[in-house]
Amino acid sequence: MECSARPVSVGEIAPWRDHYRQEMNCQIVHDSLHSRPAWTQSYLLEIAGAPAGYGATMIGGPWTGTRTLFEFYVLPKYRSHIFHLFSALRAASEATGMEIQSNDRIITVMLHVFAHDIKTDSVIFEDKLTTHHRVPDAELVPHDKHEEYDWALKVNGAVAATGGILYHYNRPYGDIYMEVKEPFRQRGYGSYLVQEMKRICYEQGNIPAARCNPNNVASRKTLQKAGLVPYANILTGRLDC
Repeated sequence: MECSARPVSVGEIAPWRDHYRQEMNCQIVHDSLHSRPAWTQSYLLEIAGAPAGYGATMIGGPWTGTRTLFEFYVLPKYRSHIFHLFSALRAASEATGMEIQSNDRIITVMLHVFAHDIKTDSVIFEDKLTTHHRVPDAELVPHDKHEEYDWALKVNGAVAATGGILYHYNRPYGDIYMEVKEPFRQRGYGSYLVQEMKRICYEQGNIPAARCNPNNVASRKTLQKAGLVPYANILTGRLDC
């Protein structure tokens, strides 16, 4: 069968993006890029003229000057043609690299088959455990509108840590972020704050998640202590044109 890929608007791949989200069933770190004008280019995948799925490259924002493949979804009935479809996508997009989420099994296979210089950019966490950390004299207060965070953890009146929840990925997933002030580190304040951010996220009808740099040992330990468990990586790789 003849496999092909052609550029289309993001609206034309909307039905297949819904299928992709359902199959992933998790926070998709690059999901929101489609909504940013001129940041992505979408491609419709076809077999003998019939829609078979879609692919997408990042071309704007931090990826300006590149053509970086980040999504590749094939309808189940056409998955025996995955390699041919990916080759068609590569040719149509003239992709120079890949940036993928490793629990997306299909594109992860493509990364390891076709790309080189593969690196881990970040670790993604999901919530699996309920914790019950307590911190004496700690008070969680909403952010000051002049600050760049959602919540502050105060201990005896001093700000020990700050954090919040970002919803710029695919809802209902919320990405928890936090920072502990230097004098208060290694005293349990970070894990307590993440625990409370999880609680707030659930109370708002959402699902908590998080990310961190793979080399940030302190953040990895803090997230795990708060019940978040690593389940995927963001991987990058180069493609030869």
